[in-house]
Amino acid sequence: MKIVIENVGKTFVDSKKKEVIALENISFSISEEEFIVLVGPSGCGKSTLLNIVGGLLSPTTGSVYFEGEGLDSKEPNLGIVFQEIALFPWRTVYENVVYGLQERKLSKAEQREKGQHYIDMVGLSGFENAYPKQLSGGMKQRAGIARALAIEPDLLLMDEPFSALDAQTRTLMQEELLTIWNRTKLSTLYVTHNIQEAVYLADRVIVLSRHPGKIKDIIDIDLPKIGRNDEEYRMQFEQYADDIWQLIRHDAEEALKEA
Repeated sequence: MKIVIENVGKTFVDSKKKEVIALENISFSISEEEFIVLVGPSGCGKSTLLNIVGGLLSPTTGSVYFEGEGLDSKEPNLGIVFQEIALFPWRTVYENVVYGLQERKLSKAEQREKGQHYIDMVGLSGFENAYPKQLSGGMKQRAGIARALAIEPDLLLMDEPFSALDAQTRTLMQEELLTIWNRTKLSTLYVTHNIQEAVYLADRVIVLSRHPGKIKDIIDIDLPKIGRNDEEYRMQFEQYADDIWQLIRHDAEEALKEA
C-alpha cells in the first residue's frame, strides 16, 4: 500500500483574524515498508502535516490518499505515537495496549494474543499489570508504541516520540525502534527536530522550510538500515547530517530571532 500526499496546503486563521499559510504545495509519497522522516526548523508545519496525513486535520488544498490492493474492502489502518505520552492513567500497560483492539471488537483471545505479542516486542514483558505512573519515560513511550503497533497499521505516524527523553534513553529508544521496524517493516512517517535522529532512522529525509512550510529537498539516505553509527559509515553519516543542516540553518537562525 502506498500513501500519496498531493499538493497539500494548510491555512489557519490566527487570533487576529489573519490568514496564516502553514503548508504550501506539499507533494511526496510513502511506499510500502518505507521509513520517511520530516525535519525542519520550528514553525515549518511538520506536526501539522503529520496530522493531515493521519486524518486529524483536513488540508485546505490538495489531498492525501492510499493506493494499493484491498482498499475497497477496508479503510486504511493508522497507528499514531505522539510526543506527549497519551496513555490512559487508569489503565494498565496491557489494557492500554489492547485499547484499539477493544474498539475494533476483537475477541478477548485475539486481544490477549496480539497484546502480549507487542508487549513482548517492545520489551515490556513483566510490566503488563503496571500503571503508567509506575513506569519510566522510556517505558511509557514503549507502551505507546506497542499500542500503535497492536492494531497492525498500514501506516505508522510518529510525532517526535522521543523528544522528551534524556539523551541516553533517546539513543536506546532509537535503536529499539529500528529493531521493531525490522520485525514489522511498517510504512512510517516520523517527525523530528533532530537531524542525527533523522539520518539514523530514515530511508528518505524530507526537509521543510519554515512558514509557509514547503519541501526544500528530499534526501535519500544510502546507508544500511542497521549499523549506521558504525565507524565505517561515520563520514557518510556526518555528511548527510551536514547537508541537511545547511538546508535548515538559515531558517533555524531566523526562527531563533523570533523566539
